[in-house]
Order: sequence, then C-alpha cells, then structure tokens
Amino acid sequence: MSIRIRSFRVGGLALALVLVLAVLSLGAADNYFPLNQVKPGMTGKGRTVLQGTEIVEFDVEVLGVLPNALPKKSIILARLKGQNLETTGVIMGMSGSPVYFDGKLAGAVAYSFPYSKEPIAGITPIEEMLGIPSAAAKPPASVMTGASPVRLLTLDEFIDLNRDFFKSVRTAAQAEGRVLTPLGVPLMFRGFPSAALDKSRPVFARLGFYPVSAAAAPQVREPLATPDSTLREGDPVSVQLVTGDLDISAVGTVTHVDGNRVYAFGHPLYNLGTVDYAMAKARILTVIPSLESSFKIATPDTLIGKFSQDRSSGTFGEIGKMPKFIPVNVSIQDPTHKTQEFRLKVINDRILGPFLINQALSALFSSAERSVGDLTLSLDGDLYLEDGRGVHMEDMFAGNFDKPVADLSSLVLTVSYFLMNNDFQDVGVHRLDLKVKVEEQPKVCFLEQASLDNYEPAPTEVMTLKLKLRTYRGESLTQDIPLSVPRLPAGSEFQLAVGDAAAMVQLETGLYRNPVMIPRNLAQLIRLLNNLRKNNRVYLKVIASRPGLFLRGEEMPNLPLTMKSLFGSPRSATSATELAQSTLGDFQIPLEYIFRGSALIPVKIKK
Repeated sequence: MSIRIRSFRVGGLALALVLVLAVLSLGAADNYFPLNQVKPGMTGKGRTVLQGTEIVEFDVEVLGVLPNALPKKSIILARLKGQNLETTGVIMGMSGSPVYFDGKLAGAVAYSFPYSKEPIAGITPIEEMLGIPSAAAKPPASVMTGASPVRLLTLDEFIDLNRDFFKSVRTAAQAEGRVLTPLGVPLMFRGFPSAALDKSRPVFARLGFYPVSAAAAPQVREPLATPDSTLREGDPVSVQLVTGDLDISAVGTVTHVDGNRVYAFGHPLYNLGTVDYAMAKARILTVIPSLESSFKIATPDTLIGKFSQDRSSGTFGEIGKMPKFIPVNVSIQDPTHKTQEFRLKVINDRILGPFLINQALSALFSSAERSVGDLTLSLDGDLYLEDGRGVHMEDMFAGNFDKPVADLSSLVLTVSYFLMNNDFQDVGVHRLDLKVKVEEQPKVCFLEQASLDNYEPAPTEVMTLKLKLRTYRGESLTQDIPLSVPRLPAGSEFQLAVGDAAAMVQLETGLYRNPVMIPRNLAQLIRLLNNLRKNNRVYLKVIASRPGLFLRGEEMPNLPLTMKSLFGSPRSATSATELAQSTLGDFQIPLEYIFRGSALIPVKIKK
C-alpha cells in the first residue's frame, strides 16, 4: 500500500509539472505569431527608431514565405510601407526591427535586395531567433593554421591566415541586387581620421559592415549605480568593438526582450558562435538616404550588458552581464617631447581583438602625427597576460609615414594574435601598454665594413670585430665588439656572420632548411615572441661545421654523435632535421639606429 502511495504521489507531481509547463508554453505562444500561419496578403506592423530614441511604426505586407531560403531556414518576404521607407528603401541599421501580426511578434527585418526600387525585406521568423542557444559554449582551443611566430605578420598575411573569416560576404549576384542579402550593418567610426578609415573600409566591407565616419569619439558611459538598463523591442542597440578615445560600434535593432535576455539583428554579425561583445544602448542621429542602401547614423550610450551568441539567426545577449575588454594604453611622444596619452578598450576576441588593435594604432598615429615624410618610431611596450607572464616589445621602425606605422602595428598584431590563438591553453590578456617615441628623421645606419683584428686566433683568445657604419646623413660611426674565440681544434675553421634582423632570418632559414617553427608549449611560444628579431640590433652568429639537430623549433648545436644518432633515429618519436653546421655562439648588439647590412667572415684557428 505504501509503495502505491509513493508511486501515486510521484506521478501526480509529474503530471502537475507537465500541466504547469503546458500553461507556460501556451502563454508564451500567445506572444508569438508562428511561421506556419503567415500567409500572403497579411498585413502587420514593424517597429524601429529613425531619430533619437522614439520608436515609430511602419506597415508590413506579406508577399510570401521562402522555404529553405537558408539550410532548413525560412524567410518571410514582405513589402514595407510608411515612415518614408518608399523613398529610402530598407534601411541599414533596421536589422532586428520586430514585425508583428495581430499584435504578436513574428520575426525581425534582416534581409533586403540591394538597389531595389521598393522596400522589399526578408524577415527572420521569431522561432529561429528564439532557437539561438543561450548557454555559452566554450570557444575552440585555437584557430591557428600552422603559422610560425618567427617574424612579423603583415596585415595582408594576417587576413590570408584567416581567409575564411575575412572572405567577402557578397557574391556577384548579391552585389548586383539579384539575391536576398543580409542587411549591411552600419559601423560607426569615431576619432578615426579619413585616411585611416579609407584603408580600413574595404576590409570591414568584406565582413558585411558599412563603415561610416562620425564625429569625435564620445566616451561610452560605464554602468552607473542605477543605470537605465532597459531595452524595448524596436530600440536601437550598439555592439561596442572599440571604446575610449576611439570608438567602433555596430548598429542594429532589438527584436525581443525577455527579462534580461535580448535578441537582436536577425542575421549574424560574423556567425562566430560564442562571443563576448559589449552591448550598449544607442541613439539614432538621423537616416542618410542612399541610392545603394540608406543607413542610420547612431551614437552609443550606456554600456548595459553583453552579447554572448552570434548565430545565423541573429545575436543573443543578456543585460547586466558585462563583457571582458582588453585595455590598451598608448603613449606617443612627438619630436618636441610633448606626450599624448590614449586609452582604449578592445573586445576580447581571438581574431577581431588583434585586428582592431592593429587598426586603432594606425588611426592614432594618423591623427597624432603628420601624414607624410620620413619618420622613425621607437617602441617600448608590454603585453601582460592574466597569469603574470607577458611579452616585451622593443624595436625601431623607419621610413615614409605609412611604413613605420604599418611595421609597428604588425609587431603588436603578431604578438597578440599568436598568444590569443595558441594551441596549448586559453590565455587572458590583462593589459597592453605601448610607449612610442616619434622622430622626424629616418634613423638608419648601413654597414660599410666588417673586419677582425685577427683572422687566425688561438682557441679562447679574445678578438675584436670592427664595424664601420654610415648613417642616413652620411656620418661615419665605428663599433668595436670583443668576441671570445670558440674552443675548437687547431687548424679548424668557423664563420662569423654579421647581419641585420632580415639577414639573420634568411641565414637561419637556409641553415635549418626552411623549417616550420611550431612551438611545443606556451612557454616556448612566449620565449619566441620575446626573442623576435629587432631592427635596432647587430646580430652575430658563430657557425662551424659541427653536427647538430633542429628539433621542435629550436637548434641543438654541436651534439655528440651518439646523441645525434639517438634523436635522428627512425625509431625516435620526434622529427628532427640534421644540421651539417651548428651555431656555437649567438649575440646581439643594441644600437641607437636601425641597422642594415650583412657580412660573412671566415676565421681559422691557429695551429
């Protein structure tokens, strides 16, 4: 009898739970208009903001439903009317504007036909947006593609490494307006000079953004003690990519608010899945009519939360949960010793983070310094990780304005990208501090002669390397460098290689037979990045005909034959490159100039 009672009670509790869930489900269903009830000819209302923060309504007439317009996803095709949409067409910045039938939410304006003469829009059904997972899946451990961190990545090489991310979002048919295309997202740039924005525009356009230059960057207000953190369906919303003295923010519209849960855009920003984007309120300044596609101009307002999901059906975020930014502090000292300080915060994203830091640095130098002529930039910077480790960046860059800025930005891009995308463990970037000294002259010197005071020294004797250098102004400099002779048998020979950073990389590529330097752990990666070749160094390498191995990114020089045979054995689990020549000594001499030149000096040990 007691067993039956327990069984009855459990069954009754389960039945009650099912009934409660059913009631809640019915209540929720009353708020949404299902896709299977959408019919051609139906009319409804949409909501958006065209100026300020006032939500206005526009008319929606259903033309039909496009089943499987995307894999297993349907799109509602509709004609929009009112609020001057007949003239402007579907407006960029309307992405996510909610659409209602019979007062129930049916979906979000998200697609259009470019160059269309009528405001024909594609609407993402609300069922698909509500299917965006709210749980933040752990991002992949790495997106690396086998690149080797032994030299600087140019911006073009970085984009090529991430070609799937930076691929153009528009086909030829889409560009001609014959394919339903996700609405372009206005990307507001503030604090960016026009020259810097012109360079960035093509890259952002490939990602589906419409870069728009605005006034000087406003400071995004941080959450106050009692901030206005409410959002309404139809409100503008800003995705903050960069904030502070520069600002980059994408503008869209809120589709649905459920407590602190926010759904927006109706199409992906990047479709990266789990993300950490800053969510801010926004204010629309105006709508700019355009023959190609009209767009909203907006300013960001209070930071109120974060978007954690970027999916094919839109974005999902939560109010009150704050994103993690990468603080970037930049100090620029001009030739008069006047210093300007800049403070930025960049989103914590494996690909966008390094890319946006690169773009921000280019913009800061464009605005803080002159835009033409020869310059020398001296960098002293640090990237700190949250576990206390870090990479120190110290180097000089010279040339016409574009080149030193691009090279300096490439160094920061290289270090941040390889650390944030390492194959070993998730690392958090705590802070990036950069101090840059600007000189309006190309501080470069060239090697005219490299000679020794003794070409046949005894073992362990100290010989002197004499360098004759010529500066960019034609001035002569001399540098005497004492070197200890390696302990080698009498009569044997070695070579002293003298070179700049590029010459040494080329020498080592030939010596190691063009290996791919893939680090074996995070500690080695940090060590490689700390030891990147620098322009203001004279590099010296002592090379002799001694057996060695190149193993897992590092040279094992002058090995005994037994150890060399052990690592080089076919039974060994490691893959090693046999070396006929080994490095017996490796030195670097800092200079106050960028060094250019190379020489190879043969030396024989006295018998």
